[in-house]
Amino acid sequence: MTTPSHLDRDWRLRLAAFARLSSIRARKSGSDLVSSAELAEGFEFEGERIRLSPTRQGIWKPRQADAALTLVTAPPLPGRPAPYDDDLDEDSGFFSYKYEGTDPHRPTNRAVRHAKDLGRPLIYLVGVAKGLYQAFFPVYVTGDSPDTLTFRVEVDVDTHTFNPAHASVSERAPAREYATRSVKVRLHQRRFHQLVVGAYRTRCAICRLRHEPLLDAAHILEDRHERGLPEIPNGMALCKIHHSAYDINILGIDPDCRVHIREDILRERDGPMLMWGLQKMDKVELWLPTSDSQRPNRDFLDERFRRFLSA
Repeated sequence: MTTPSHLDRDWRLRLAAFARLSSIRARKSGSDLVSSAELAEGFEFEGERIRLSPTRQGIWKPRQADAALTLVTAPPLPGRPAPYDDDLDEDSGFFSYKYEGTDPHRPTNRAVRHAKDLGRPLIYLVGVAKGLYQAFFPVYVTGDSPDTLTFRVEVDVDTHTFNPAHASVSERAPAREYATRSVKVRLHQRRFHQLVVGAYRTRCAICRLRHEPLLDAAHILEDRHERGLPEIPNGMALCKIHHSAYDINILGIDPDCRVHIREDILRERDGPMLMWGLQKMDKVELWLPTSDSQRPNRDFLDERFRRFLSA
């Protein structure tokens, strides 16, 4: 990021915040995940330490800033509604961020509106699990709807070339809409992964592998299915080989949560990976979440298993 010398204090503060998040991202090899501890640690700005997020969920305006700096959406908690019903639907080209409370003139809501009026970029933190957020920046508030108590928020196109000297909010609208849609897909995948893998205690439901980087959140009914919602009962934590085998019907899982390996694969002779990774998994019972409400939906398993049998 280039910092023109004529920038006012508010601009300088925002660039310092973005630089801190960029350094966190670089340290994590490009990951856009940031922890509560990193957010609380914040960043140095002209001799002061400033948090990157509020102490509670919501809107953050440091006293050194002219307008809101950070918007936060709480992480999803199984069985509990989010405190703010922000719209994270993939199909729209923007985020609908709920006001805090119902008073449009509440100080925090005014701070967000002021960021919109000034055309100032913000940080958007979307919770994916307890203490873990996906950080998007810079984002812009491009709309304000008191009737629905929501702000319209869009993700900017390229944080690496972001330059406040060329920060015209309106001229990049089409590219920003595309970027926001792409971000929503990633967010959807990340949230589903965190919920499902967490419910299975970071363990493959078939082979019990416990290496989180090798685990996926596998859909039972696909995203495109009318009932294929990103919810724990429509998912299973599977290692990458068993996820792939499930997707191409090499293995199936019946409504009683028992694994079945396709007959031609059982007859095949190859090497130790085929034998121990697939053939020995035939008739294995799944490792399941402790909570009944998080276990696979039997109707979903049945529909998917019938497809396996007919493959």
